[in-house]
Amino acid sequence: MNYKKDGYQLMKKAVLPELANFVYNYFLLKRKAVDWAYRKNMIQPNSFFGTWGDAQVPGTYCCYADHAMETLLLMVLPKMQQETGLKLVPTYSFARIYKKGDILHRHTDRSSCEVSTTIHLGGDKWPLFIDGTGGRGNGGTKVLLDVGDMLVYSGCHLEHWREPFEGDVCGQVFLHYNHLDGPFAEKNRFDRRPMLGVPNLWD
Repeated sequence: MNYKKDGYQLMKKAVLPELANFVYNYFLLKRKAVDWAYRKNMIQPNSFFGTWGDAQVPGTYCCYADHAMETLLLMVLPKMQQETGLKLVPTYSFARIYKKGDILHRHTDRSSCEVSTTIHLGGDKWPLFIDGTGGRGNGGTKVLLDVGDMLVYSGCHLEHWREPFEGDVCGQVFLHYNHLDGPFAEKNRFDRRPMLGVPNLWD
């Protein structure tokens, strides 16, 4: 698979496994701490600390623009540009800790996700399927990531999904970019935020 030809590409150990493991354990701790703080009414549920109310995967902890994930967004930018051959502008990060039985339905992404990557941070492996036909419909290509591996893909054009998760826990982060010279670059810069690391202000 090659991004320039197929619209998706696997990058083995794009992030050092030791770094991915650190971020994974950080995110597990954050989930636990945020849950405790919500239950104690210390803070009100909001996207900045993370939520279990995401409509795409209900009941699963996720966080938009976590600071560690936004740092990864910038860190892998040179690799993303090298592999795709494109000049890119970062838009946003989104991370989840999946639980047994979760499913990610077949979908394409919004315009802030022209070029995306997903990194397996830790936990049980969970295959991702991607339809390289551009929506003409097939069983898709099955991609299984090891810790630190990245799948780079054209999220707005290629349908992608996951079948029901049979493991116990899986930490995954999605990093999204726009073409610097494309139609959405200025409109979607930082996903319409003033800077990386802050919550979305347009919901």
